[in-house]
Amino acid sequence: NNHNIMASFAGLAAAVPTVTLYNLETNYTFGTKEVLMEKDTSVASRMVRMKEMYEQEGMRRSVDGILIVHRHNHPHVLLLQIGNSFFKLPGGRLRPGEGEIEGLQRKLSTKLAPHASPMQPQPQWEIGDLLCQFWRPNFETLMYPYIPAHITQPKECKKIFLVPLPERFIFAVPKNLKLLAVPLFELYDNAQRYGPIISALPLLLGRFNYNYV
Repeated sequence: NNHNIMASFAGLAAAVPTVTLYNLETNYTFGTKEVLMEKDTSVASRMVRMKEMYEQEGMRRSVDGILIVHRHNHPHVLLLQIGNSFFKLPGGRLRPGEGEIEGLQRKLSTKLAPHASPMQPQPQWEIGDLLCQFWRPNFETLMYPYIPAHITQPKECKKIFLVPLPERFIFAVPKNLKLLAVPLFELYDNAQRYGPIISALPLLLGRFNYNYV
């Protein structure tokens, strides 16, 4: 019986996917590009615009990417910081009819990549697993990883994908944004600082083993 139990555990261990992470300090270069203005100056104005867009286009579809590097052999998630206290994953709203993969690739290039040129072509972002989707039931800031039972017309669906990084990459971030590499231990159970979605990322990422290069 013990042999069968151990064999079962071995099978489970073999099923855990492995993600390769590269060193933040030796493998990546960070620069800036021109300011990318936010469309909204406050949360209230964002909700007003979201309601207007909903009346024109229906449910908002958005996509975010989880990009992970390592520092001292611990996973760090790349977050964009706006101002002093607002953090978000790179991504954003999809255009009407736009596919999730193409839309996320477009958003990642806008937020994180240098402008395309003959010497620096547009990056070919690899979009990995869908890790979670969140639903916005009303024109409010709260989102949930499920549709509440009484909601028949959610206002937004946000899908969060793993985006494996290449071994080398040159980042270029708009000057009004900061790109931070935040360790999982800092995010975990820290909704007060990072909000409920970002603070839940360590739970979503717990399904992987990591190969530190």
